Amino acid sequence: MTRLQHRKGLKRGAFAAGAAFTVVAAVAGSAPGAGAAPASPAGTPKLKLIAASKAVTIDRYEWDGGFQLDFDLGTYLTVDNAPLEFKTTRKSYKDPIVVQQILRNGSKVTTKKLPAGLVKDFRGLPGFLEISVKNSAGVEVKKIKSNFCPNNAAGRLRPNAPATSHYPEGCSTNPFTLGSVWGVEKGWAANTTTQDYDNPVDLPAGEYTAKVSIAKKYRDLFGIANDQPTVKVTVRQYSGGGGEGGAGLTRGGSAMSHGMAGMDHSGMDMSGMDKGGAGHHYGPRGADAPVPSALSHALEDRGLAGHLGDGTGHTDGSRIAPALKANTKRPTGRAAVPANAPKPDLRSLPAWDIAVTDGEDGDVAGKDYLAFSANVWNAGPAPLVVDGFRKPGADLMDSYQYFYDAKGKQIGYTPAGTMEWDPRVGHEHWHFTDFASYRLLAADKHEIVKSGKEAFCLANTDAIDYTVKNANWHPYNTDLSTACGAQNSISVREVLDVGSGDTYTQYRPGQSFDITDLPNGTYYIQVIANPANRLKEMSTKNNISYRKVVLGGTPGARTVKVPPYDLINAP
Repeated sequence: MTRLQHRKGLKRGAFAAGAAFTVVAAVAGSAPGAGAAPASPAGTPKLKLIAASKAVTIDRYEWDGGFQLDFDLGTYLTVDNAPLEFKTTRKSYKDPIVVQQILRNGSKVTTKKLPAGLVKDFRGLPGFLEISVKNSAGVEVKKIKSNFCPNNAAGRLRPNAPATSHYPEGCSTNPFTLGSVWGVEKGWAANTTTQDYDNPVDLPAGEYTAKVSIAKKYRDLFGIANDQPTVKVTVRQYSGGGGEGGAGLTRGGSAMSHGMAGMDHSGMDMSGMDKGGAGHHYGPRGADAPVPSALSHALEDRGLAGHLGDGTGHTDGSRIAPALKANTKRPTGRAAVPANAPKPDLRSLPAWDIAVTDGEDGDVAGKDYLAFSANVWNAGPAPLVVDGFRKPGADLMDSYQYFYDAKGKQIGYTPAGTMEWDPRVGHEHWHFTDFASYRLLAADKHEIVKSGKEAFCLANTDAIDYTVKNANWHPYNTDLSTACGAQNSISVREVLDVGSGDTYTQYRPGQSFDITDLPNGTYYIQVIANPANRLKEMSTKNNISYRKVVLGGTPGARTVKVPPYDLINAP
């Protein structure tokens, strides 16, 4: 891989746009003679593809050669008779992914294994949806196959459906995920849209008709009728540089005033972004500004924009959680950790998203940097809970790790170092020190060529294994903007829940090695969790990971090759 010329696209994983809705949507334009699916036996979900609206309007934003178009047609997979649930696992990175459908009939639970090789990552069911897009002249201009993440934004079909979904939100895009649970509650519907920011759909402004269907292999596998709803699509164009008050909006060739210049639908400033939809710090969870799930265009058109968030009788997964609160005061009494206290188990993942760059904010210009993403996750069985307390005027907080029994009662604590305020652009929050360290090792894995320590703002950014004991499918602090306090905070609580990991992307300042003067050859990126052993955990034998890299090229044009890690071919 050569020096990055463009930043990677804005990634939100497979958590598609969509909001909750409480009444069943009418099916728009079902194919004649589609027929009905066979009756579902007890414990087997009855699935149906519907469109929430007969027509949607999609906005296309363009700036400096880049674009963003959220191709959400407002189609949903409805689930009735029983929940739709899958357990997706791999024993190790040397083993293939195994998907089991969980069939629940009252207290009776059975499983059905999906065909081997069907699923190759944890983003969802691949090639589930097939979409044909025709222009106003009836000519097919786009044929799309997309994944379906059952954990997409969803909503209830009727008032007597479960009030909230207990399934996780979103499908993991982390290449080193080990276990996921996917599901849609009985009486709910999940948005079928998955935004692929690596290969985004693009259409010029105009009028289109989209026909949507489920691939035959999945219809046969799950007994789904061959419904093919059609949706009229209007693509509106926003162009950057529209001057004060916003960019020009063209709809069907005419211009109209609009105040959304340089902003995406979540309100993020898009100025200065490169082709593909991302700016300097917008990698997977790489920006402090959270990226909430977008509102389905179809539901927006139906006037349901006010039905966002979690509330009585509904949930849509768009909530941005407020910061967790530390204990009201520092712990007192003798610091002690009971021998039988449940503890976290911190594990480092091999580095990925590896590339040669010209650095980030604060790096020296004209140098070559080896950038990478790194993750430390908690395999449990207990969450990692750390509070920081600040003395008036101090630049550091004193940190304490807490321990709880099975009922949630605090049974011990221990000092755990410090937290520091990080003023760098892309951070600007309190970091827990000594959480992880990075080294670039020579080919012998012993000689330290480069080293660095990165304090972390602990946040549950990635679902690494939600099948481990006590995994929390709904972690509270999932975005960096609220997890780690403000400059004027007097205390901070940071938590890494069971099953979740915290990823620091290569786009963040400090997340790289200066390789300008290093000779070409083989090296290893070493990631160490809990390097100073300040945190008490179940085991420290799984705290270190390695990723092989091969440097080449010449100064100013360095290259890096990243061999696969067992079955994981994610550089």
